[in-house]
Amino acid sequence: MGPAPLAGRRIAFLGLGIMGSRMAASLHRAGADLAVWNRTSATADAWAAQHGGAVAATPADAAAGAELAITMVVDGPQVEAVLLGADGVAAGAAPGLLCVDCSTIGAGPARRVGAALRRRGLRFVDAPVTGSSPRAEDGTLTIMCGGRPDDVARARPALEAMGRLVVHAGPLGDGQLVKLVNNAVAAVNAAMVAEALVLARAADVDLDALVAVMAAGSGGSAMLALKAAPMRAHDYAPLFRTAHMLKDVDLCLAAADAAGVPAQLTREVRETLATAVERGLAEKDFAALAAVVEAAANVRL
Repeated sequence: MGPAPLAGRRIAFLGLGIMGSRMAASLHRAGADLAVWNRTSATADAWAAQHGGAVAATPADAAAGAELAITMVVDGPQVEAVLLGADGVAAGAAPGLLCVDCSTIGAGPARRVGAALRRRGLRFVDAPVTGSSPRAEDGTLTIMCGGRPDDVARARPALEAMGRLVVHAGPLGDGQLVKLVNNAVAAVNAAMVAEALVLARAADVDLDALVAVMAAGSGGSAMLALKAAPMRAHDYAPLFRTAHMLKDVDLCLAAADAAGVPAQLTREVRETLATAVERGLAEKDFAALAAVVEAAANVRL
């Protein structure tokens, strides 16, 4: 067996939520020397107790001595605070540190953060991920990158430890745009799966038969495979929270507005997600949009 692909590489990892904790574990398995930080310090302590690595008191402390800093947090303001705040990564980094943001924050914020880091002598790649927590768990995420080719090449060994497919989408911000369009498609698809199930239930069609036929034919999709069973069971344990999908769809709509694209289907699913949030399902998996579809039809799966 050869050496671990990241052996000897010092990496700061910031943000240990549902996705980040699993992504950091993939880096640890690949041999990286990790310094981890999380806004809730007890989470970082628990992660280190299970996996090893050092727990940093601040993002600046995590970045000290690192060659790569990876962020996986909720939104643009958190990314800016973690990277550029008073005790952020930039405050503790040596010149030339490469920052890789795996959060979903939109192209504009990614470009602003990149410009601010560049003024401080640091590099930046936006590298949002898709695949939900099971793929984060086994290191088979899809990762789409925006940035300079040399920066993406430098980040690639770490990204390949976390993902099965790493795509350089283009300049800084383009990774974000690809991710947002992808998530809008996923949300619309999930809503259609919910509508199909509800229609079949209302018409007294066998749901097992429907799902089997859809899965084998043109109606098949990742969302059918991932969400049909939880929708039918009303099991909304979070793999990707409804509030986060709503945030991503809003970012996609902002990009659509800037490009002059109506994006009507995306706007419709945005309202379904917003209704789910209003009904207290924000922290549930976005499969919970099925509850909104059920309520509109007065049908329960």
